Amino acid sequence: SEIGPDLLRVIERSFSLHRTHSLKDMENIFQLVRNVIPPLTGKRHKGQDGRIGIVGGCQEYTGAPYFAAITALKVGADLSHVFCTKDAATVIKSYSPELIVHPVLDSPNAVHEVEKWLPRLHSVVIGPGLGRDEVLLENTKGIIEKSKVKGIPIIIDADGLWLISQQPSLIQGYQRAILTPNYMEFSRLYEAMLRDPVDSSDHHGCVLRLSQAMGNLTIVQKGERDLISDGEKGK
Repeated sequence: SEIGPDLLRVIERSFSLHRTHSLKDMENIFQLVRNVIPPLTGKRHKGQDGRIGIVGGCQEYTGAPYFAAITALKVGADLSHVFCTKDAATVIKSYSPELIVHPVLDSPNAVHEVEKWLPRLHSVVIGPGLGRDEVLLENTKGIIEKSKVKGIPIIIDADGLWLISQQPSLIQGYQRAILTPNYMEFSRLYEAMLRDPVDSSDHHGCVLRLSQAMGNLTIVQKGERDLISDGEKGK
């Protein structure tokens, strides 16, 4: 219910390399998208149609947080905030004037600085370009905890998934979280939680079991064909 049944249906019926869609299928998919995306109207003000926070971006990795933030804008969000390190901020700012960039992720009071913005955000994305510096990971842990307290939906990707594989309890049981691993990230998470290697003959079952082990979080395993499960059903 937190993610929304319409959004889940859009994901489940999204385009596949192995499926030819009829005109009827296309019309149904477009209608589902219309149900999810708020219509443009003069009665709404900037910020009502989506305020997204991206936590990530360091000296070595500036592209991933930019693409995550700008994509949110391109699909209809109004505001994208990037919480990155000081070294990454100027680079990311130079990519686009549309992004709001906060050079705070490596500061001593990073968690507090990000927490101040959380009440203004509809969701946060953890991990793009985060890297594995211990200071940044510790700050990210604090940001995850603060986001959970406020009930904010959390999407975890990239090095955020590496952090979760090291400490699953950070997000386990928080059903407003979506994990988006590729195959290698999924394997790492699966082995950390289930203590067994992934069964290559049962990808759907593995996604289902990992979701259940994580407390029925939504898992989106990315690949040639994306697999999604909330621990009760899968696609």
